[in-house]
Amino acid sequence: MSDFKALAEAVTKGDIKTAVAETQKALDSGSNVQDILDNGLIATMDEVGERFSKGLIFVPQMLRSARTMQECMKLLQPLFQESDVTSKGKVLIGTVKGDLHDIGKNLVSMMMEGAGFTITDLGVDVAPEKFVQKVQEVEPDIVGMSALLSTTMPSMPLTIEALQKAEIRDKVKIMIGGAPVTEKYAQEIKADSYASDAGSAVTKAKELLGIRG
Repeated sequence: MSDFKALAEAVTKGDIKTAVAETQKALDSGSNVQDILDNGLIATMDEVGERFSKGLIFVPQMLRSARTMQECMKLLQPLFQESDVTSKGKVLIGTVKGDLHDIGKNLVSMMMEGAGFTITDLGVDVAPEKFVQKVQEVEPDIVGMSALLSTTMPSMPLTIEALQKAEIRDKVKIMIGGAPVTEKYAQEIKADSYASDAGSAVTKAKELLGIRG
């Protein structure tokens, strides 16, 4: 295994220029793409997510790290296919119908991507039928729904209902989150999981799919 200490440090600090240079350096020196991804980027973002969950860093720092990781991923993605990189799972995510807030959703998307999941982001104001259409098209392992307004929360059970009607509810795990959303609400609407923040969303996603570490 290569030493990705400098890369990890740059991602943690949110230093895009250094992180991208270190990623390129690792590629030039013959490091395996999966190795750079797993031990350089994913391991670092796991650590960042953990620190965020413990209150040791805050949203701006986590966003900077996530953006830095995304820039590094741009170098790696063209090489994924040829090096047979494995994804931890597919996640379809969106803010529900009537809700235009996306900061929380974007943060979850970036953290999930940083953890090695393949993300399809539907954006904001996503109608139940749009979720259904995309589930049929993408065949994700997890559907993530976000709501920042209590008035838009009812779109979550409506989306679950739409997935049931389309007979694809049992093919996906459903995770919900957002400021007014609670664990109790997740149980009431029969979602599979609730995440209170981006760091715990990654942990919950791994739990849902039986991924360790």
